[in-house]
Amino acid sequence: MTLEELTARERELFASRNLRSKELHDAARSSLLAGVPMSWMTMWAGGHPIYAGEARGAHIVDVDGNEYSDLCLGDTGAMAGHRPEPTMRAVAASAGITTMLPTEDAAWVGSELARRFGLPFWQFSLTATDANRWMLRICRHVTARPKVLVFNWCYHGSVDEAFVTLGPDGREHSREGNVGPQVDPAQTTRVAEFNEIESVEAALAHGDMACVLMEPALTNIGIVLPEDGFLARVREACTRTGTLLIIDETHTFSAGPGGCTAAWGLEPDVVTLGKSIGGGVPIGAYGVGAELAQRIAAAEDADLEDTGGVGGTLAGNALSLAAARATLGEVLTDSAFEHMSALRERFVVGVEQAFERFSVPWSIVSLGARAEYRFAPEPPRTGAESAAAGNRDLEEFLHLYLLNRGVLITPFHNMALMCPATTEEDVDRHTEAFNAALEEICE
Repeated sequence: MTLEELTARERELFASRNLRSKELHDAARSSLLAGVPMSWMTMWAGGHPIYAGEARGAHIVDVDGNEYSDLCLGDTGAMAGHRPEPTMRAVAASAGITTMLPTEDAAWVGSELARRFGLPFWQFSLTATDANRWMLRICRHVTARPKVLVFNWCYHGSVDEAFVTLGPDGREHSREGNVGPQVDPAQTTRVAEFNEIESVEAALAHGDMACVLMEPALTNIGIVLPEDGFLARVREACTRTGTLLIIDETHTFSAGPGGCTAAWGLEPDVVTLGKSIGGGVPIGAYGVGAELAQRIAAAEDADLEDTGGVGGTLAGNALSLAAARATLGEVLTDSAFEHMSALRERFVVGVEQAFERFSVPWSIVSLGARAEYRFAPEPPRTGAESAAAGNRDLEEFLHLYLLNRGVLITPFHNMALMCPATTEEDVDRHTEAFNAALEEICE
């Protein structure tokens, strides 16, 4: 059978397995745009998303009674697993939901993040997008510089300045599909190519960069790891040009208890986080070094208390901080990361053996508890190379095939993530289904 025929067969099987989900999705169209509460939910393969009935640990049961080994884990938001018991207990006992007053939990979480990431001062938001957005404003204010440097095909949530890529002409262009930008992001942002330090140095040479906003490894266009010395040279270039360095660890927290910052000995001026540190309860965080904290405090013309564009009524709420304290203190611990990374190694072995067995020219890249396969014989070294390695037809087939056999991977790409509740059986379930899928493709 051709790939098109195989995909058509899998669509039919998906439809027969998910009758109630289809019914709910159709009914939701009368009240929800596109029939979903958030537009990215339409990206699930099959024509409509499956509807969750119950989620616990590393498993989801949908409304049709299908059970899944969940290797998506809310695209990192549920890296602690679904309904982790310490987090649920803390949420139930929290000092209210929101009061606009601090709790003891906030300072505990700040101290714990300082211990893990090495930056002494922290504050909180509801999302990593907010944390990134607020820090861009602060960096522009304290440096009196207007522009931001990001990397080609980076991911920083819905931050306006990050929706820009390098075109074939080598110049910045608003990313295709960018919805209603306030201004063309090429006016606010310069773009460098990951792992190409010359492009970073050329951008910083203009002298108008407030900060570099970067993931220590690209994660939303496939995992692209930094080459030896690249991150150190970015740090050196920032220091030399007086540019602040923001490391966004929202996805790369999978590298270990202190993310890539601790695992690789990085020295950022700012770290931003989100998603996973609250065990699924919405939260974001940003930490700053002592020198930057002093510059922020000295900015007397910055309205950081009221209407200066930084902060939100629900930020730093009691519920999110209670959840974060329990998640960091009892769930996403050092031993949990060891367990998660060991299972990721098992996952990679299974995938690589399948590559070899069926002689497919694909590769897989790991980052702590996270792994992702890409349709290229060698792991891409830049965002542009990774984008070129995508194949929507193959992705649709693989995602449908895995879904129909009880395995969820991230719908936006081919990422698998381990949580503390993931088991060898969950990993092997993917290995078995992945092998069966390649066998059909390669017949």
